Amino acid sequence: MNYLLFVVFPYTCLAIFLIGSIYRYNKKAFTVSSLSSEFLEGKKLFLASQLFHWGLLVLFFGHLIGFLFPKSVMAWNGQPVRLLILEITAFVFGLSAFFGIILLVYRRLTDRRVQIVTTKMDFVVLAILLIQIISGLLVAYTNRWGSAWFAAFLTPYLRSIFVFNPQIDAIASVNSLSLKIHVISAFSIIGIIPFTRFMHFLVYPLDYTWRSYQVVYWNWNRKNIRVSRAHREGQKSTNN
Repeated sequence: MNYLLFVVFPYTCLAIFLIGSIYRYNKKAFTVSSLSSEFLEGKKLFLASQLFHWGLLVLFFGHLIGFLFPKSVMAWNGQPVRLLILEITAFVFGLSAFFGIILLVYRRLTDRRVQIVTTKMDFVVLAILLIQIISGLLVAYTNRWGSAWFAAFLTPYLRSIFVFNPQIDAIASVNSLSLKIHVISAFSIIGIIPFTRFMHFLVYPLDYTWRSYQVVYWNWNRKNIRVSRAHREGQKSTNN
């Protein structure tokens, strides 16, 4: 079971990500979109998005630093004060991501206009992200000094996966269910990327930074359009 969960499953997710992303980009490029709902509802989105994205961004780079520079992290944690600062900061941003995603789920469930551009896969993504964040908070709370054991414990396992020489003895011996769920959900997110709106991160329009400005001409009275009530809700989008 450990071999299936921590060797077969990660490689399956990585293969699906690679093959699926290439296929969707080549065959269904016009389906790649963020399907932004900012113009449909912005007040709830602002707070939720800020909490979630800042929390997730800091946590992502924190994990990335622990993965790329484990010795530097261990050296930093050599001083108890610096270790406490790092742990408390990471936990606070974890709580930020948690409350942010709760608000995002609430917004998707309660706002009619946002529901029009919401797909079933969106809820799958939110569910996996919620599991990922909750399991991460549980790991941080129940297994203290996570930054230290991540660098010394999980980094070797993750590196062994990416160099195609999986070493699972350490992670297989762990009794922490939340830690195993955290690792599995992380690979799950990677595996579902080709089927979600996450794909738009892979096709970021870098050329927009140097291309000429787009000129837009208005052929109607913008003031009348903005105050008009002659609108109706369209059909629910099927674009993932």
